[in-house]
Amino acid sequence: MKRLIAATVVLASLPGFAFAQGKKDDSPMSIEEQQKKKDAAEIDKRYKSTLDKTRQETTAVKTDPWSNMRGADDAKAKR
Repeated sequence: MKRLIAATVVLASLPGFAFAQGKKDDSPMSIEEQQKKKDAAEIDKRYKSTLDKTRQETTAVKTDPWSNMRGADDAKAKR
């Protein structure tokens, strides 16, 4: 009976040791992966802000590139 109890205690403690090893997340590979994710997020943020800036600038300026090619009596609406 003592052997059964001892075996049960030993077997019950083994998964605890395995989970204790798995919780350590400070390995160099995980730190590099976290840094890469942060860098990618920063690059994406900059890309989106640049897109927003260019969209605002292009929609604000409306010019007619052919305005100086028309004569004095030609109108835009004539077709």
